[in-house]
Amino acid sequence: MVFSSPVFIFLFLTSVYILYRIIPTMTAKNILLLVFSIFFYAYGEPKAIVLMLISIVMNYFFGLAMSAECKVRKPVLVIGILANLGMLGVFKYAAFAAETANLLPFVNMRIPHIALPIGISFYTFQAMSYVIDSYKEPRYVQRNPYKVALYITFFPQLVAGPIVKYYDFADQIDHRTVSADMTAQGIRRFIFGLSKKLLIANTMAMAADTIYAMDTAHLSILLSWLGAVSYLFQIYFDFSGYSDMAIGLGKMFGFTFRENFDYPYISGSMQEFWRRWHISVSTWFKEYLYIPLGGNRKGELRTAFNKLAVFFCTGLWHGASMNFIVWGLLNGAFMMFESYKLLKPEKWWKPLRHVYALLVTIFAFVFFRADTLGQAVRYIGKMIDPTTFRIGDGAWSQFLAQLSPMYIIMFVCAVIFSMPVCRTIRGKVKSESSALYLEVSAYAVSLVLLLICIVTLSSATYNPFIYFRF
Repeated sequence: MVFSSPVFIFLFLTSVYILYRIIPTMTAKNILLLVFSIFFYAYGEPKAIVLMLISIVMNYFFGLAMSAECKVRKPVLVIGILANLGMLGVFKYAAFAAETANLLPFVNMRIPHIALPIGISFYTFQAMSYVIDSYKEPRYVQRNPYKVALYITFFPQLVAGPIVKYYDFADQIDHRTVSADMTAQGIRRFIFGLSKKLLIANTMAMAADTIYAMDTAHLSILLSWLGAVSYLFQIYFDFSGYSDMAIGLGKMFGFTFRENFDYPYISGSMQEFWRRWHISVSTWFKEYLYIPLGGNRKGELRTAFNKLAVFFCTGLWHGASMNFIVWGLLNGAFMMFESYKLLKPEKWWKPLRHVYALLVTIFAFVFFRADTLGQAVRYIGKMIDPTTFRIGDGAWSQFLAQLSPMYIIMFVCAVIFSMPVCRTIRGKVKSESSALYLEVSAYAVSLVLLLICIVTLSSATYNPFIYFRF
């Protein structure tokens, strides 16, 4: 698809940015971004653009009904939420619902084959954010339809997030500035994100894909752990890389988006992990589901139910599969264990806390990556079976085959850059001259990384972002 074409992406970004800087008024700039955003999506998903336009029109009118003078705001809010969830349900979950129903006796439903529009999970949640925020605060009601459309379709974060809440975006539609410094920072952030994806995530993906494609009966404990750890780094650098690119592109056009990742693999508990991982979706569920359900205000039993409901929905949001549901519930279960002090990692030795959080994350991600629940269970079985540790047989040679020089280099980079090394270095710089030297060095490194990425793109096959499928 078009999102895989480096030439298209380069021409697209160059054209929209040059025109954006030439056009004088903010209204014209916004219309330009809207036109290019719709073109971007339509060129990649021509059939699905109709669905997106329906979502825009539908939520524009739902938003209008949230104005303070409207007498039926709450019923319209409920209808708006159900309409958005219904649209998402038909296109993402209809087949899964039919397959699940067919497990019941005497049920034989026809399984629909509906193509999943790219990015529907992200733009549907953003549309719902607009309607809900307008209900909470009528000043957010937008009378101009093109501004609602720009919020829903803005191309940097349209197809794979991060989810931008409307109250974070609303004031920036009409009041933002673009400076040379912001542009430079945005380009640098974009390059760092691109490097995360092309150099680290794609290298980790080669090992993870190879190992997960094997028959689990032939896996050794070393090979299974290598695949699981490779995927751990693949998904982080893949998705945080895209988030960096989206944040960088937004900055080039004057928009400031909140961070989506905050070094989650340094966490010492699962509660801390979810404060650092995929922040945009976790805070979305917290604000728009957990708190409306009652949060922790209605007793321990209700709080437990609310947390499990949130993580069930978090897993289901990621994909129409029992694997994702189990992944979500596993995370939710450990969050509950910590909340009710059945596990007390805050009292443990600090390295042990980090090992615990990493192990839970690694095992949970096996369910996220595996094709079926059965494969996930068998894969985890190999990870904890010491009898499969053998040296000198085919499994050992397969393990060594994954450890190419490129893999080893990128694995070391993955370990280093999954920790806040750069942030720590910046925090220790005190003098202006040292800060300037560090800034110049960062731009020099970004230029080198860009050249490496260009070479990599010219020789590599397409490996899409993981979150494109959500």
